[in-house]
Amino acid sequence: MAMAGVSANRIELLQIADAVAREKSIDRVIVIDAMQDAIQKAAKSRYGLENDIRCAIDPKTGATQLTRVLTVVEEVENESTEVALDMARRMKEDAEIGEELVEELPPMDFGRVAAQNAKQVIVQKVRDAERDRQYEEFKDRVDEIANGTVKRVEYGNVIVDLGRAEAIIRRDEMIPRENVRYGDRIRAYVYDVRREPRGPQIFLSRGRPEFTSKLFAMEVPEIYDGVVEIKSVARDPGSRAKIAVISKDSSIDPVGACVGMRGQRVQAVVNELQGEKIDIIQWNPEAASFIVNALAPAEVSKVVLDEDSERIEVVVPESQLSLAIGRRGQNVRLASQLTGWDIDILTEQEESERRQKEFNDRSQLFMASFDVDEVIAQLLVTEGFTSVEEVAFVELDEISSIEGFDEETAEEIQTRAREYLDRAEQQRDERRKELGVQDELANVSGVTTAMMVAFGENDVKNLEDLADCATDDLTGWVERSKEKGVDSVKHEGILSSFDTSREEAEEMILAARILLGWINPDDVLPAEGEEVELEAAEGEEAEVSAEESLAEDASAPASAN
Repeated sequence: MAMAGVSANRIELLQIADAVAREKSIDRVIVIDAMQDAIQKAAKSRYGLENDIRCAIDPKTGATQLTRVLTVVEEVENESTEVALDMARRMKEDAEIGEELVEELPPMDFGRVAAQNAKQVIVQKVRDAERDRQYEEFKDRVDEIANGTVKRVEYGNVIVDLGRAEAIIRRDEMIPRENVRYGDRIRAYVYDVRREPRGPQIFLSRGRPEFTSKLFAMEVPEIYDGVVEIKSVARDPGSRAKIAVISKDSSIDPVGACVGMRGQRVQAVVNELQGEKIDIIQWNPEAASFIVNALAPAEVSKVVLDEDSERIEVVVPESQLSLAIGRRGQNVRLASQLTGWDIDILTEQEESERRQKEFNDRSQLFMASFDVDEVIAQLLVTEGFTSVEEVAFVELDEISSIEGFDEETAEEIQTRAREYLDRAEQQRDERRKELGVQDELANVSGVTTAMMVAFGENDVKNLEDLADCATDDLTGWVERSKEKGVDSVKHEGILSSFDTSREEAEEMILAARILLGWINPDDVLPAEGEEVELEAAEGEEAEVSAEESLAEDASAPASAN
């Protein structure tokens, strides 16, 4: 009768292991190992934690075996885990030093506390195994769309049941004003899968631009097949989105393919995004054409590109201004995100007034600098000259070729321009001395007299002052607000008016530190083949390579409504 009871317990043990393995979708071996560890822990509590007690469960019969392991040693230091050689040979005749002797222990009955502890060990190990299984299953599904059911909503965060795993959509990754309830079917973009000690490991989003891209790939076969490519996406979740598409097959219209027959394809995406309006834009490799397309439905009169700073000025008729900007700046903001360019929008009247002001200002500058009459100054401005330096150092024939000018006139204008620059430089140098800026700052490559004046006006008067500066002190920085609707604040730096880049500012600070001996030039390795040039006090140039940057101081569109 007792044997029958033992057999029943063995079978039940294996049935429990099988049931847990199926329910949690983990390997049966993992569950049996967890049971072994739990029984082993309970046995150690019974016989003493200092003993080396091991448990083995036969995966076929369910038979449980408890053993105590002793290591054969010459001199016993721990009686619980070691045994002397002479004593060991009484247990086993051919025992040798280092050998492990296994002593079988009788079966034991679990008490209430031991059973509870064993349960906790099994639950924890099964939970860890389940998390590992979820991670392995979903780590390769990043950048895909997952389908699930809303399990619960906690403080705006949505917990989603994916069937074999649980995921989370954080509140800021949801579409604003979207209401979800328990049991709702939901689709979301998998943007991250990572191991965490507790809680969900799979992170979903419905507000990211990639979600829109993946939805279009599901609705438009041409995108899925790679014939039509989505080049960029800009979203204001729940309100409006713009996507730029291009076709690799000239016979296929990318915008038409995304819209679909009677707008069915784009409407399916709009419905999934809670009515979010979507503008589908024809991508164009020419920045000007692409930006004009991206600003639709507004009509653009003219664009002026500044490729160095990636800014573009867009001129629109007065009647199109509000449409181009959009409600709360939405249209121009999305167009900027889509194209990667900073966009300034002007009306035709504003642009005309600004051009006229620039023309007058430059004419007055040339009249005052060269002591010439208004006609000559306006001719220079009309020919595209923008600064005194440009006039002073261009090839002579560029001035003499202007209608009404001859070589003698051109030479006289250039002479006056250079004399003006010399006087201005002399005045700046005198101002620099008045401010107490030391001559040693001129030894730093890239530092001009005008910069030295700016340094003096900001209490940077010697090499040590410059070496103490952070990069942000020279170039300025942007303080971004964490509150919605509050604009970022731009703080000007000492050299902001000189268009000095962060790299140039870092090199100036590094050069000052090297000249002071704070940094050994031999310790500074070259960065991408670039070198910082220092002018030695004797007038010689010493080249110091620099690697470390001083970072102490970031066609026609279609709309679906």
